[in-house]
Amino acid sequence: MIVRFLVALFFPVLAVAPAFAQMKPSECLAVAMNGARLQFAALQPDEVGITYVDHSTFVIESPGGVRAATDFNGSAGGIVPDVVTMNHAHGSHYTDFPDPAIKHVLRGWGEAPDKPADHDVTVGDMRIRNVTTDIRNLGGRNPGGREANGNSIFVFEAGGLCIGHLGHLHHELTPAHKGWIGRLDVVMVPVDGGMTLPVENMMAVLKDLNVRVILPMHARFAGSLERFLAVARKEFAVVRLKENAMVASVAMLPDRPTVYVMPGM
Repeated sequence: MIVRFLVALFFPVLAVAPAFAQMKPSECLAVAMNGARLQFAALQPDEVGITYVDHSTFVIESPGGVRAATDFNGSAGGIVPDVVTMNHAHGSHYTDFPDPAIKHVLRGWGEAPDKPADHDVTVGDMRIRNVTTDIRNLGGRNPGGREANGNSIFVFEAGGLCIGHLGHLHHELTPAHKGWIGRLDVVMVPVDGGMTLPVENMMAVLKDLNVRVILPMHARFAGSLERFLAVARKEFAVVRLKENAMVASVAMLPDRPTVYVMPGM
């Protein structure tokens, strides 16, 4: 069954820091798809496929068939993506041994804090760029203390959409972060409430980003998703999908921020 969500979306004017008071209207569309499919048939030029795989891994497919896997730890649901992005707060968000067949491996951390990851690549009809944030080290590659630029928020631009993956975000965003991120139509957000940000702080991030489609992730911890949803319902709509995939376009989106919960999240 195909479910359509009609919406109105607003684009902030981009500057060094975004001017959220000045907006241009736009629209977006999300359609539930068969969760078993990691390659979408007949995507239109303004459509992007999004499939939830596990934990914080999603596969994003462009209209031209470019597939990117987020927080890739070695598995993308049985496919070999064209692009993978990774973060290294701990081992479930990266792998040191990606399949050699993957053409573009984008690590969200640099060689040193003073050499942050800096990605801005175009693969076919998809552009991928990153904005770094700091992390508390949690026993990953460099345990102990705080690491500058240890996390990357990756932004995927395809089909006219801007899709953001917050990675392992450990602090709220500064005006500079928001300016570099710019407009986001869809965001993947960690909702564990402890390993990353407490729920109230993560809600503040979502309101700052002014997104309309919110996809939870990083919810393996008992009760974490329901705790996030209990707070989110006070300000956002919540919709539970029957499938773990959707097709999105810049034609329709909810008229208010909406959390879409896919099976397995």
